[in-house]
Amino acid sequence: MARRAAAVALDMKAQNVVIVDLRSRSTYADFLVIASGTSDRHVQAVAESVEVTLKREHVSIVGAEGAREGQWALLDLGGVVVHVFHQFARDLYDLESLYDKAPRTRISADAPVVAAKARQQLS
Repeated sequence: MARRAAAVALDMKAQNVVIVDLRSRSTYADFLVIASGTSDRHVQAVAESVEVTLKREHVSIVGAEGAREGQWALLDLGGVVVHVFHQFARDLYDLESLYDKAPRTRISADAPVVAAKARQQLS
């Protein structure tokens, strides 16, 4: 589900998409998906697309907040938490540094093969 959420974010032109593996480091989630938007509206659009796409694929959304403001949107998918930040908010909160030793996978527009593979695995 983390790879699928990341692939949808990438399809919406999110930047710096990262999946952080928390399985041995946290009790609140197995994975974080962290992505950046280039504007308030872009953050909203990325978060909305992930939510709508995953709901359509019968994934339960446990909670969603922050999208209206456009600085930081959070989607709780149970074992996966998706954060979509405006870049300056991402730099400010720096969630990645909280889990700097956790394994992570970067997915970028420069690596379409990785994004396509993530979509295929979870489609």
